[in-house]
Amino acid sequence: MTKIRDNYSHIQIALHWLIVLLFVFNYIFGDGMNRIFDAHMEGKDIALWPGMTHVYVGVTMLVLVVIRLIVRRRMGVPAEAPNPREWMTVASTWTHRLLYVLMAFVPLAGMAAWFGGIDQFGEIHVLLMNALLIVSGIHAAAALYHHFIMKDGLLKRMWFKH
Repeated sequence: MTKIRDNYSHIQIALHWLIVLLFVFNYIFGDGMNRIFDAHMEGKDIALWPGMTHVYVGVTMLVLVVIRLIVRRRMGVPAEAPNPREWMTVASTWTHRLLYVLMAFVPLAGMAAWFGGIDQFGEIHVLLMNALLIVSGIHAAAALYHHFIMKDGLLKRMWFKH
């Protein structure tokens, strides 16, 4: 059962930011993966280490997301921020759900493409990755809105305390 907490735990915060860093790494260094994937599919003998790095960072992200969901289930999450606008609470709930779905399915689609040799999953992987980028941007913008406009301390819950 999910418990209500005042703040996120240190492990939840660490997992959050580690997943963010890995996502940014794979996004920045994922340029050229189409060419590497095509060579991989054709069995060409090229330097695949950039592609393999991308793949294993993605697999690591998936493992961390699963761990994050388990920790979330066991440790709970902070209560919803008090908000007079019900639509913001609904938007927050669905944005977080969509983030978790995308964080799982982006690497799964990539793994199906790379390890399963299914080209269509490569296209799905790119589509889902772009969706994750958009939803992550909305999530970050909402956190910054809470921090700088609403000044409700919401963002501080996802940062280590001194």
